[in-house]
Amino acid sequence: MIPLKPLGRFLRPGLLFALSVFLTGCNSAILNPKGQIGHDEKTLLITATVLMLLVVVPVIVMTLAFAWKYRASNTKARYEPKWSHSTAIEVVVWSIPCMIVLVLAVLTWRSSHALDPYRPLVSDKKPVVIEAISLDWKWLFIYPEEKIATVNEITFPVDTPLNFKITSDSVMNAFFIPHLGSMIYSMTAMETKLHLIANETGEFPGMSSHYSGAGFSKMHFSAHSVTDAQYQAWLTKVRAERGSLDKAAFNALGAEKNHDWHPVTYYGTVEAGLFDWVIAKHMGDNQHYGMKHDHKAMKHDGAEGESHEGHAMPGMAEGHDAADAHAGHAAGAADAHAEHTADEHAAAGHTGHGGSGE
Repeated sequence: MIPLKPLGRFLRPGLLFALSVFLTGCNSAILNPKGQIGHDEKTLLITATVLMLLVVVPVIVMTLAFAWKYRASNTKARYEPKWSHSTAIEVVVWSIPCMIVLVLAVLTWRSSHALDPYRPLVSDKKPVVIEAISLDWKWLFIYPEEKIATVNEITFPVDTPLNFKITSDSVMNAFFIPHLGSMIYSMTAMETKLHLIANETGEFPGMSSHYSGAGFSKMHFSAHSVTDAQYQAWLTKVRAERGSLDKAAFNALGAEKNHDWHPVTYYGTVEAGLFDWVIAKHMGDNQHYGMKHDHKAMKHDGAEGESHEGHAMPGMAEGHDAADAHAGHAAGAADAHAEHTADEHAAAGHTGHGGSGE
């Protein structure tokens, strides 16, 4: 059996070397933002971490210092076996964490409103509207104002707000461009919103940050931040494509359950209202803006063509009183109900209904 102390001494240099090599190649997108929202979130993350370290670091230092000072071999340390309370220590132990929690609470409250994904960004430039739809396993992006669409690629001008409208035609997913900021979910029959902006030109990776199926690992896309002239040239390039995205093309695209990365695809034209159609087709009849009622379902069984008070029945001779018709209908319904009840009692001992004593 290998002694633990020699083993630890042998492994320690190797672990430190491996950690240093790993950190040397680390390039976290969250800590290297390229947009205003990303910068604000980075500042919030660092500020909250430093505030929490104001408690953590002193506790770690004091733990090591106390363990060293009151070690068994230090005969000069005071020995007070009956000590149990110190008001000064209690004040320090409770007041400092309470103040830090208070500061964090105010910071969180303000930042939660300032960095709300649904909050539009203030800018002199007109925002670019992009409708994002998560599919299995790819991203479809529709530019409703430009009437074009792309798969697994978006391009937008630098220093211009991006207004994302996001939904899903399949399972729940998560839309995330780490260099630019917030992550938000895409869900069927729902529309979520996200507002971002890029302060630098470049290519930024986008992804689905939550597992969503067999092709999840290939569900990533490219976000290109370009100049205004480059953006207009890109729009011209996409419009030149012959592909047209209508409902039939959308259904065909969604039916492709790709497990590998789906290549970038351009659609030169897009059917108007396609994004809203995707949301509505998963909502069915129970829509927030008005439920659809089936009037046929409101009729009595076997009573098609029958009438209520004040409505003449089809086939009735003119001059008959509607009240007589309603009375006849009520009497017929009562006879039918009595006959139906008798049949039920006669069959009481059959399926699912045992007789007395069974």
